[in-house]
Amino acid sequence: MKYINKIAKQRKIIDIYYFVAPLKQDLNPQTYSKQQKMLSRLRKSGVIIILCKRSKRDSEDGKEIHKIKEDDIRLALQMQKDAYHNKFDTALLFSGDGDFAPLPEYIREKGKRMEVIYFENSISIGLLRACEFKGIKIDKKILNKFFLRE
Repeated sequence: MKYINKIAKQRKIIDIYYFVAPLKQDLNPQTYSKQQKMLSRLRKSGVIIILCKRSKRDSEDGKEIHKIKEDDIRLALQMQKDAYHNKFDTALLFSGDGDFAPLPEYIREKGKRMEVIYFENSISIGLLRACEFKGIKIDKKILNKFFLRE
């Protein structure tokens, strides 16, 4: 929350959404417990948790992997809905995923603005180009200061 307040500056924060797929308790009880504690802390601080699906697949090397499904579409639909209902002037998108590149165009049509906040080395050039504001990079210094400290 400290980082969100820092980048929001003097702007009023309306809603914060976190899109995540719940882990299965029986696969890894320790990791499941950590995730539940984190989600509980987020809820207590006012974050709206949107639960998505988790899909199981085999990777190229034959290992079982789990991917979050529906998170992109749920996020895009929520942002469009909030823009339509005039809930914000500027939306902050924490992602570097190029799948979101069409979203700023819709947001602009509604008279809104979208800023992208992304991790170092994981940003789609198409997404950056689509946003009027070129974004904020989360680098190692920011990670250490706001996210990795206890």
